[in-house]
Amino acid sequence: MTAPPKGPDAPPTGLSAQRLLSRGQIAAALAAVGAVAAAIGAHLLTGLGPSPLQWAQAAMFGLIGLYLAVIGFKLAMIWGAGASSVLRFDPGSLEAVGDADLPRYTVLVPLYREAAVVPGLVRRLAALDYPVEKLEILMLVEADDAETRAALEAAGPGPAFRIVTVPDTAPKTKPKACNTGLARAAGGLCVVFDAEDRPDPDQLRKAALAFRLLPRRVVCVQAELQYWNPWTNWLTRCFAAEYATNFSLTLHGMDRHRLAIPLGGTSNHFRTDALRDLGGWDPFNVTEDADLGIRIARRGWEVRMIASVTEEEANSRLGNWIRQRSRWIKGYLQTWLVHSRQPVRLWRELGAKKSLAIHLTLGFSTVTTLINPVMWAMTLSYFVFGPEWMEPLFPPAVLYGGMLAMIAGNALMCYALMLGCLRRGLYPAVRAMLTVPLYWGLMSVAAYKALGQLLRPSKRHFWELTEHGLDTSDETPEAAHAR
Repeated sequence: MTAPPKGPDAPPTGLSAQRLLSRGQIAAALAAVGAVAAAIGAHLLTGLGPSPLQWAQAAMFGLIGLYLAVIGFKLAMIWGAGASSVLRFDPGSLEAVGDADLPRYTVLVPLYREAAVVPGLVRRLAALDYPVEKLEILMLVEADDAETRAALEAAGPGPAFRIVTVPDTAPKTKPKACNTGLARAAGGLCVVFDAEDRPDPDQLRKAALAFRLLPRRVVCVQAELQYWNPWTNWLTRCFAAEYATNFSLTLHGMDRHRLAIPLGGTSNHFRTDALRDLGGWDPFNVTEDADLGIRIARRGWEVRMIASVTEEEANSRLGNWIRQRSRWIKGYLQTWLVHSRQPVRLWRELGAKKSLAIHLTLGFSTVTTLINPVMWAMTLSYFVFGPEWMEPLFPPAVLYGGMLAMIAGNALMCYALMLGCLRRGLYPAVRAMLTVPLYWGLMSVAAYKALGQLLRPSKRHFWELTEHGLDTSDETPEAAHAR
């Protein structure tokens, strides 16, 4: 079959992360800073207008409001997850569609320096329950990655597999590799899997049936992600709880309210023609998945959640985790800035509810991660040194309101993570959630690293690799609980 013509390498002009800020955003930022500086200067010279202290009080009050909004949104999504209409299929319903009626499916697998995990990856993909004559698995290998290519050839993949060379051009990112695969995809449906993924064998059948039953405006279904190694250490317990809460609760709540869902980096299944019409992935965005979910919503299309699981490997080493998390946070900031370039247009395309949800999910939640250390330091200082030094700076309502938001918000989010653990059956991890503020502290470290990279043009689109294959165990929750 002749490959379809190559699609665009980037989303429409104005929705690419190649630029950090638009001219309008730069002008608005400079105008805001200039207005505040002018107001403070006028007060110092004439005594008119708010004082610097009042500006500081207003900023703190705004941060408290931001905290409450982010926490309230997350809790609302979690508590609304039970009423979601996530698509579920039993084996009997899958058998209703014969092999002859299934569409051709393309699996995109971007790889870079993944030779160590190739043998297991090939075995797992070969075990997918889908007619081999209707399946193509494109292994997307960078041109300078001879080791991974050699490992693939040595693994002896079956007839459904094909190695596709990704050109050695900038930027060297996963979305660019996926666009290379998309240009060659022959399937009417396509899905992205990562090197360490362990998808349910029947996931393609479930997705194909979902697209068969859903209206054409649904152009993507997202499977749930979870970790197969939560019991390696404290870090993997926290990481697994975070994923459980996000994919089993938060995204279910967003699905219920038909909000724009920021896709996970893997196991998102697409109608191939719609994906090409969107321009594929943004090669300059390091969370291309989240960005694509927003672009789908802006087109008036939908993403739905599907009850099928792909297992991944949780990072068990701190340095590796920081690299991965800083890339995610950098990408969330990129995506937020891209879709905030024309806020009025965003509001017109999505409406108030969906637009606000994007800001709360991508932007404001990241801002709270950056300011967490400041809030923690102020709370600790209150208990160690007393309130005397703070009271001149902040009126009691702001001071004690901020402390209450800090303490109650953290407690509620700990509880939400415990609910995620219970939802996924991660019972031994529940008690580890009492120490999860330390995990959030690590997130803040990653957030500041992400911000530093975002401000450096040479690192803005840099894709920090996540090393896979660090944990080769298959420990079960029962085994961990018995120790």
